[in-house]
Amino acid sequence: MTQQAAFPAVVSTTWLAENLRRPELVLLDCSMRKVVGKEPLVYERLAVIPGAQQLDLEQQLLDISAALPNAFPSAAQVSAVMQALGVDANSLIVLYDNQGIYSAPRAWVILKAMGHKQVAVLDGGLPQWLNEQRATESNYAQASSAGNFMAQFEPSWLVNKQQVEAALQQAQVGIVDARSADRFHGHKPEPRADMRSGHIPGSCNLPFGELMQGFCFMPPEQLAAAFSTLGLSNKQQLLFTCGSGITACILLLAAEHAGLTPSKQLYDGSWAEWGLIQSS
Repeated sequence: MTQQAAFPAVVSTTWLAENLRRPELVLLDCSMRKVVGKEPLVYERLAVIPGAQQLDLEQQLLDISAALPNAFPSAAQVSAVMQALGVDANSLIVLYDNQGIYSAPRAWVILKAMGHKQVAVLDGGLPQWLNEQRATESNYAQASSAGNFMAQFEPSWLVNKQQVEAALQQAQVGIVDARSADRFHGHKPEPRADMRSGHIPGSCNLPFGELMQGFCFMPPEQLAAAFSTLGLSNKQQLLFTCGSGITACILLLAAEHAGLTPSKQLYDGSWAEWGLIQSS
């Protein structure tokens, strides 16, 4: 297959069912054990979409040496993990998780930031697949051979704390927080003891759950309307934040799926960095 730079960011369960047997397809389950910000779906036994391999975001694709939780992995890490999963430079990667749309967007951002063009998230993930009574397996697949994918980190996908501070002075930049309204407004304590409550000054709140219709994203035009209600239509750059860089990726992917044209970047440190209570 010829590589297509314009591969969609989100694909449907119907599309996946029709394309499961394509030799260049790599299907990855990106479910996380820790789910924050929503009532987690709990499964009695492992259910795997046929042919899917496991991609462990909490162990494989994070910088374990970093002080902040869920820190972005290095290009070397991503290369090693993807090669072990049989990913080639021209692989067509589809990501999903067992919550609907929760952690798969995090893997999407990582892989996009590492230069892979053909990567998409399954809309509705495993719950939608099960709702449609599609076949599952009880074990993960294994790659038949190592891949040749080499990550090339593109820093433009991320911003750090200093860049966020600078953005606060720029009218053309909007900062969007994916946490719940209670956490955003400081009415509910943060899940980590070393974090104060509240939000980044000048940021606006769009809880990630408000972008869902069942287990799936709302239609693109409704996603665009949700962003428009925040007064972001005149912004040229959008920065996304949350608690520790996971659910912010849901908003970033939603903005991409909605066809929003501004520059879209992840503040990976998010509130875990900005709201950190400094020890005296």
